[in-house]
Amino acid sequence: MARASRRLIVLGGVALLASGCATRPRLLVSAQTWPELEPLMAVTAGHAGLTIRMASRGCTVRGDVVFRVDRTRDRAVIAFARRRLETCRPGEAGFVDLTFSYDELGIRRGERIGVANPVSPSA
Repeated sequence: MARASRRLIVLGGVALLASGCATRPRLLVSAQTWPELEPLMAVTAGHAGLTIRMASRGCTVRGDVVFRVDRTRDRAVIAFARRRLETCRPGEAGFVDLTFSYDELGIRRGERIGVANPVSPSA
């Protein structure tokens, strides 16, 4: 009987660990945005990190974008900004998707997060 109980405890522990790995930060629509910041076309919270979509003429790379995380009582608010303007030749207007890991952003599993940048699909 002790052997069956040990198996149940191990299986229960594995289930708890698996459920913990499946959780990710919850992305909230921030009521507090700063229009001076780079407008984003989309923000997606995935299992590995936060992906932002921003307008680009084809030469924006991840190193061109910096972020800042401010914490309030109930959430982490992230602001993204370009480090420098795009200087490539004007090309066809498009977009680039950039992913930042939760570890890199300093976001904890299950934490509520908001983005300070204005988000508009037509940005």
